[in-house]
Amino acid sequence: MSRSGAADAYRDEQVDEIIRELAAAKVGGAYWGAQPALPDEGYTVVRLTSAGDLDRPLPASLTDTPLVWADQSHAAWEGEDLDLESGELDPWHLLSRASQLVCHAGDEVMLVAGLLGVPVSFVLASGAISEPRPLTRGELRTAVRDQLLTSRQYHDPFSDQPISVAAAILLCSSWRELINSNRDLAAAFGFAAWKRPTTEALLWSGFRPVAFDRPLRELPAKAAVAVWMSRVSPQVLTALGRRQVQLIEVEDGFIRSAGLGANCVPPLSIVVDRLGVHFDSRQESELEQLLQHGGFDEALLKRAEAVRCELIARGLSKYGVGAVLVERRGSRRHILVPGQVEDDRAVLANPGGALSNLRLLKEVRAAAPDAYIIYKPHPDVEAGHRTGAIPDAVTRTLADEIMRDQSITSVIAMVDEVHVNSSLAGFEALLRGKPVTTYGVPFYAGWGLTTDRGPPTERRTARLTLPELVAGTLLVYPRYLDPVTGVPCPIEVIIQRLSQPETRIGQGWLVSLRRIQGRLMKIIKSRRMARC
Repeated sequence: MSRSGAADAYRDEQVDEIIRELAAAKVGGAYWGAQPALPDEGYTVVRLTSAGDLDRPLPASLTDTPLVWADQSHAAWEGEDLDLESGELDPWHLLSRASQLVCHAGDEVMLVAGLLGVPVSFVLASGAISEPRPLTRGELRTAVRDQLLTSRQYHDPFSDQPISVAAAILLCSSWRELINSNRDLAAAFGFAAWKRPTTEALLWSGFRPVAFDRPLRELPAKAAVAVWMSRVSPQVLTALGRRQVQLIEVEDGFIRSAGLGANCVPPLSIVVDRLGVHFDSRQESELEQLLQHGGFDEALLKRAEAVRCELIARGLSKYGVGAVLVERRGSRRHILVPGQVEDDRAVLANPGGALSNLRLLKEVRAAAPDAYIIYKPHPDVEAGHRTGAIPDAVTRTLADEIMRDQSITSVIAMVDEVHVNSSLAGFEALLRGKPVTTYGVPFYAGWGLTTDRGPPTERRTARLTLPELVAGTLLVYPRYLDPVTGVPCPIEVIIQRLSQPETRIGQGWLVSLRRIQGRLMKIIKSRRMARC
């Protein structure tokens, strides 16, 4: 992200602002490195390979405190190696509770100590050690200039365009937050092989690879484990329950890919929830907490509105891109009813009981007897991979039209209202300013933005604006992966990549095979229905 090049001259007050931003974000050095157990407090970090680097014994002022000997990839305390597992050592963690640092002048970790206010003792040319003292403001400025500014130019990794130091710090800060949130993950279960290349980077703890399908006998009791719940066998869930692990649910994000998950198109976005999956309103989720308590600042809300407008302009939805104008079918009120996968957890989790696609259609027709109702089957059902198909003859007794080939965004743009069970299409309709009626309890219901016919959720007392819903649901809650660089990114990068065919994921041999398989299954199911 940084490279050699001409740098502007920075005034002292500008360097001071960079110092404040670095200290707040705790980035610089191998901030993604391991965080081994250390003494509680009051220890001295010695950044020397061994005591042989000194020409004389350590002074008594140092030997009176616990000593942690550390270099970039190794640490020892009281003669015992600390377990770094692999990789590098996070210097911010190393110095977080230290009483002082002993190092050579120019050591890059000296800057971290200065930012944390940890006193530093230098190894002098004579081999002696100086008295510990905090770095002065002038020394901090010099260290920042030398290590981060002089002959340095920062570039956005996604666009390769020059960016400010502040923008680089902000991006690194987002990566640190993501890595820190993954540090306690001991294993991951239920992740298909074709999902792992994109999900691994979003679950990476910084210093060790994700332990997919780790042998259960190696799993520590009460560990944190990421699970793709619908793909974990009951036997594994039972075994995990015996070990009293904390299950952290992972699911597809809301802007996922240019292609179906059922066709093995890997996700470019996931959501990770430690409380409960977001589509099950029977329990609280992190998304629900986020929306309930809000507190989004003005800058985030403006960004959310810009993202919403960009999604509409580019015709982006969960599985695809592009919107083609669809003509209206007359002057009657047009209602879109999107179907769902009937054995999907989002449908089965409905507090009022699972609502089939046929029953949903019946309820919508009863509520709007004079409307022009358009039924759009779920793409995974249409692809032949999942359950929820309704025979066309039956559908046409309740709906005026079945739309299959048009994108969901095109149909939403044409209709007056969208009526859903718990489909994400309802959220996508809200993004486009359409009235939405819910018959289940999706994550976007109960906040004052929808007409709700499903069971009430008493926990959801906040009244949200649309920018607040978008900020929580699309900007803060999910995790996104750039398919070009392979690193986590903000949603704006995903919007750009999905709008460019050459950077989309989803054209491999496995995807093609799954599409063929889906067509065959669809033919088999249709013939079974015809015999009934």
